[in-house]
Amino acid sequence: MRVELVHSLADITPEQWDGLLPVTQPFLSHAFLYGLEQTGCVGANTGWMPAHVVVLADDDTLRAAMPGWLKQHSRGEYVFDQAWAEGAYNAGIAYYPKWLSAVPFSPITGPRVFGQPVAMQLLLTQLTSLPILAGLSSWHINFTSADNNALLSKDASWLMRHDCQFHWRNQNYQSFDDFLAVLTADRRKKIRQERRKVALLDLTYEWCDGNNLSPELLSQVYGCYSNTYAVRGQRPYLTPKFFTLMCQNMGQFVRVLLVKRQQKLIAMALFIVADDTLYGRYWGALEDVPLLHFEVCFYRGIEYAIEQGLSCFDPGAQGEHKLIRGFEPVLTSSWHRFQHIGLQQAVADFLQRERVGVKRYQLAAQAACPYKKAGV
Repeated sequence: MRVELVHSLADITPEQWDGLLPVTQPFLSHAFLYGLEQTGCVGANTGWMPAHVVVLADDDTLRAAMPGWLKQHSRGEYVFDQAWAEGAYNAGIAYYPKWLSAVPFSPITGPRVFGQPVAMQLLLTQLTSLPILAGLSSWHINFTSADNNALLSKDASWLMRHDCQFHWRNQNYQSFDDFLAVLTADRRKKIRQERRKVALLDLTYEWCDGNNLSPELLSQVYGCYSNTYAVRGQRPYLTPKFFTLMCQNMGQFVRVLLVKRQQKLIAMALFIVADDTLYGRYWGALEDVPLLHFEVCFYRGIEYAIEQGLSCFDPGAQGEHKLIRGFEPVLTSSWHRFQHIGLQQAVADFLQRERVGVKRYQLAAQAACPYKKAGV
């Protein structure tokens, strides 16, 4: 077997790439990752240059793979290392370019290296010595699965970092009221008050599968998405062509909640469904309607997960406002490795302290969850 760098997923067939995935994970699929390439969301002008690492057998059969990117910045990653980059710069160390294995613009936990166990081990062993990658300042692997964590922990050169997200768990609820019933009376009352205020706005809601969105409606959906960036003076990460390609090639995973006033679309939330999990991904609105974001992105998502019998709802990164609405703190993991010995040691010392703080935060957040205590 040999380990190689691949600069485009055009060089690998979807059957080979997807055939290695251990679980149904749309964000790691050939359609999603190659779609980002095809539509200009990643590439030379974005600071996300494809640099996937693969293991090939003598007959060129794909044995293991790891999506990767040469990065010229740290945007769109959701594991924040800008302070490390600044510290390196102040010390005269060039931080960029770096190599990153992640799903661009999506803080989704999952396998980052996948395939046959022996080939996966070979890939990680040779990763930092490959041409092009060997001369970089650092290598990073974000939002790793438990299996990947176990594999990476065998090499002390990889430094583990923890962060905290908020996920909702379905406890065999039959309705949204069943979910509310396990919350404290005060929190139950406040959620009902929020939903009641939105219900008075005379809005209509419609769920659509990605396969059923017309080009005109999809254009309106993208308009909501891009406007959310525009009002903050930012450019959206994703392009209109990517939305179109995503619905064409993996529409069976896409769910869009449309919000209309008098038949006119004013907001939307795009979700991805995979196995037993609902992922909240892209929110957008043409109007600033108080509490509508909570209704569409949280409460309607919880209702959908209950109706579909999904066990988990991952609404995205950050946000303690999720905690008081029934989402519980979950630790995420990332792994980091540095060429410069001094930078490696400095980050290792920092992460040792940070992990303690993150764990303490998770425990405090769990204690603050609005669920009724046992026996109450």
